Amino acid sequence: MQLNSYDKNGITVIEIEGRLDASCAPALKTKFKELSAKQNNFVLDLSKMDYIDSTGLGTIVSCLKVVSEASGDVKLACLKDKPRMIFEITRAYKIFDIFDDLNAAVESFIQ
Repeated sequence: MQLNSYDKNGITVIEIEGRLDASCAPALKTKFKELSAKQNNFVLDLSKMDYIDSTGLGTIVSCLKVVSEASGDVKLACLKDKPRMIFEITRAYKIFDIFDDLNAAVESFIQ
């Protein structure tokens, strides 16, 4: 897994590339903790994420919990078909705003 983060219109975007599974979920948690000390609103760009397991999903939920306590939010963008299936099977899609377009996800914070 590779992580890249940048600012887009005052919102922190974290790109997740590759697999988000038990072996690399701690790296996301560490990166998110570091970034959430400065920012409360995030978009996870999942356009390059090929796979997610239950640990990866739990990590994303944990990230949402951290910023929710500080009145922030985590929104998901560009979720591919296979990872999307995990969100549907577990019904995790009910707790996240999921957008097909990165710009729409970022703009949703402004509206």
